Amino acid sequence: MTEPVPPRQTPDQPWRSEGAPPPPPPKRRMPGGWVGLALTALVVFLISDLLLSFFGPAGATTISYTEFNNQLNKGNITKIYAKGDAIEGTLKSAQPKPDGGKGDYTEFDTQRPSFAGDNLWTTLQQQGVEVTATSPVQQRSFLTNLLISLAPMLLLIFIWVLLARRMAGGLGGGPLGRKAPPKPVTAEEGKRTTFADVAGIDEVEAELTEVVDYLKNPERYRRLGAKMPRGVLLSGPPGTGKTLLARAVAGEANVPFFSASASEFIEMIVGVGASRVRELFAEARKVAPAIIFIDEIDTIGRQRGAGGGMGGHDEREQTLNQILTEMDGFSGSEGVIVIAATNRADVLDPALLRPGRFDRRITVSPPDREGRAAILRIHSRSVPLAGDTDLNQLAKVTPGMTGAELANLVNEAALLAVKRKQDAVNERDLSDALEKVQLGAVRPLVMPQEERERTAYHESGHALLGMLQPGADPVRKITIVPRGRALGVTLSTPENDRYSYTEPYLRGRIIGALGGMAAEQVVYGVITTGAESDLEQVTNIARGMAGRWGMSERVGRLTAVPSDPQGAYGLSAAPTTLDAVDEEARRIVSECYDDAVRILTEQRHRLDALAAALLEAETLDEAAAYRAAGVPREGSEGSDGPAGGSGGPGGSDGADGADGKSIDRA
Repeated sequence: MTEPVPPRQTPDQPWRSEGAPPPPPPKRRMPGGWVGLALTALVVFLISDLLLSFFGPAGATTISYTEFNNQLNKGNITKIYAKGDAIEGTLKSAQPKPDGGKGDYTEFDTQRPSFAGDNLWTTLQQQGVEVTATSPVQQRSFLTNLLISLAPMLLLIFIWVLLARRMAGGLGGGPLGRKAPPKPVTAEEGKRTTFADVAGIDEVEAELTEVVDYLKNPERYRRLGAKMPRGVLLSGPPGTGKTLLARAVAGEANVPFFSASASEFIEMIVGVGASRVRELFAEARKVAPAIIFIDEIDTIGRQRGAGGGMGGHDEREQTLNQILTEMDGFSGSEGVIVIAATNRADVLDPALLRPGRFDRRITVSPPDREGRAAILRIHSRSVPLAGDTDLNQLAKVTPGMTGAELANLVNEAALLAVKRKQDAVNERDLSDALEKVQLGAVRPLVMPQEERERTAYHESGHALLGMLQPGADPVRKITIVPRGRALGVTLSTPENDRYSYTEPYLRGRIIGALGGMAAEQVVYGVITTGAESDLEQVTNIARGMAGRWGMSERVGRLTAVPSDPQGAYGLSAAPTTLDAVDEEARRIVSECYDDAVRILTEQRHRLDALAAALLEAETLDEAAAYRAAGVPREGSEGSDGPAGGSGGPGGSDGADGADGKSIDRA
């Protein structure tokens, strides 16, 4: 069940926490810290000094030089201050302001013309005026000159501080962009996740129960000298509940839970990520026992030394080194356990996986049929269901779906029920939601009749070959209603979850996927671009058969093609071997296509009947499809081959589902 995500405690803190006691209220600090305060004081001082240096006293009245001479000759001036030809002075008695201004003045300033040839100094002496003079070029103080010379550098430092804080995750929090101490939020105990909110992965729960027991009763383990793993690595496909499991462990043990995404530790400035890691572990130790959860740890945990040592690689590797150091620095009494999640455990650095760090590695797989039913019941607890709903049947027709996908399915059904103004979610809502999730949303597209007929034959070719192949997955639905990017869709799902695949079954999958192209060839004599996705599917399966699963005598029993070409480490093959894989894949696809054309030619009457029924109804369910084709409904293959673990054609090298689900699109 999806729980509300606790908010970050500060805008620049890369982790969230719940269940930790609230810290004391932080002391109020000036924004920007001491650096901002110092810069502000320097700027204010500089501006004030410059104003006093360049501007005279306030309140002086500007008069003409003629008026100045008049007042001087009258003996009405007591003192003057001369700076070059600029004169400032004070009158003995106030005079009306010139030009009809209001009020009187005693302080004045004026400018002596450069061409004046009067004996000003003699007159001033005769009148007994006190004279003060300075050089025309103002000599600034040493401190003022120093501040003026340092102003550009201070401005650059101020800009650097702002940029450093912004790149480090936000403004504020302390000097030079350092992070403010985190402020954990206490989550309400009633909202904390427990194992009651987790279903479909009982074996994983059993593994994590030991961690819960250790956090609850650490003395039992210390008494016997037992040490719990310092780290638990959860690996598996997206949506299988890794984050939910980590939160459930914390909820069951009733301990503080700190969660963060690994990508949030990485910044442009080298060293910021390592600083955040130290701070996170320090906060967890303060409230130990506690759990630290790091999601998508492969972001920073990839093998070091790959891709050079500049920029982001330096920051990533420093962050990884800090995590390794923090985990090694644990003592047995600290009670802090690190749980990490990843979809790519194969690319993690070996130092991260060695004993003493992530001691326990747990694979979280998609749930089986019973697990899917339990997950559906959890996610439908808050959804009113009508009496005709059957969650067990829904779990049967959703092989390969993860917990997140099932939660989305229930939510889509609820949205449909709201749209239809119903009081409860019924079986039709669940069925339509499943079609939308698996096949795509219905697209309002009006196709010409010729295009509709060609699409009907294309989808009928897929469906008929799926019905006629021994041990093939049952055809669940055929439609020529445009959905998503496809003009038509044929859906086949197995009766039971599949964990291994036989060579005849895989060949049958290829033949079924080529059925659309073969039907176009048999009926029209030409093929169209509608088989593009089919060819991608059969190419992946054929290359897997020849290069991964040892189903080619020419290539041999070896693996030459990586399961994930984008992230393969250390797996390489000779060019001649790869050429042989491609030739064998081409041979397998060619043989299967010939078989598809032959079968459809022999069963042309069934193909025509199924296409006609599809043109009339546009969508056929399982019973209607088999009835229209005149093919008796048989059981599925089951498991007629040796158990091969996870070596089936799932993921990127299989068909459209990890459990045998096949979606053929026109």
